[in-house]
Amino acid sequence: MPQQNPALGMSLALITAVFWGALPIAMKQAVEVMDPFTIVWYRFLTASIGLGLWLGFRRQLPAVSRLGGLGAVILLIASIGLAGNFVLFNSALEYLNPPVVQVIIQLAPVMLLLASAWLFKESLGRHQILGVVGLLTGLLLFFNERLLELFTSLSSYTTGVLLAVMAALVWVVYALAQKRMLRQYNSPQILLMIYMICAIMLTPAASPEQILLMDTRQLGMLLFCCINTLVGYGAFAEAMARWQASQVSAVITLAPLFTIVFVDLASLVWPAYVVPAELNGLGYLGACVVVGSAMFSAIGHRLMRRR
Repeated sequence: MPQQNPALGMSLALITAVFWGALPIAMKQAVEVMDPFTIVWYRFLTASIGLGLWLGFRRQLPAVSRLGGLGAVILLIASIGLAGNFVLFNSALEYLNPPVVQVIIQLAPVMLLLASAWLFKESLGRHQILGVVGLLTGLLLFFNERLLELFTSLSSYTTGVLLAVMAALVWVVYALAQKRMLRQYNSPQILLMIYMICAIMLTPAASPEQILLMDTRQLGMLLFCCINTLVGYGAFAEAMARWQASQVSAVITLAPLFTIVFVDLASLVWPAYVVPAELNGLGYLGACVVVGSAMFSAIGHRLMRRR
């Protein structure tokens, strides 16, 4: 088991937050000419090859014979959950700006928290309850200009929000299934099996020839999305091994703020391709409240204990 190294763990968690923060911006560019199923298929295919070579080099390839009947069913559920999350996330980007999708996806860890309390009978701390309330309040602030549209009409904006919420929901299914599989395999081994199954499942829906329609910019964005899957999830898994899970989770919640910063910077450099975050003061405040609340859910017990 790797030794605990807080400095390295924090660095890896920050790398994950930066890569995940930049991911929706790149996907927004790629989805201009390539459908979400094909983008996700390319991501899973390259991740399967890259992670497979890495685990093979380290002689840590998963032994499928250890799965058993129940394990195979749980693995399939996890794969459907992650594939659904990737496709729905990409689909939401067809309707929404990257910062909006990234903020909504912060519902996922909170939903996981509530689902774990229900399924695994894990108790909810006061800090976690406060975090959930704060996150919901932050979302209301974030959408302050579009609340009426969200709840009164099925516009393209509302469709995008619903797709992003569904992406968060199916991610919880994946996370719960993966948590159950950690009894038999480590995180990289589980991810390799899930990546391979997802790539196989999405093959009938993918249109690989769409890559020929991409210009240099879009091709570069697709390549970044593929590399992001390997680096982002790889750094995340290694951070969890080197640092406490609650601390890693707190750093990861910075991803939406990185997205907002990256979008605003990219809109200055490439105004023809990237639209700045269309947020008023309350919207920016709401994004900070969402991130702060998710962070408080992860490490609030430490702060309250010190007091």
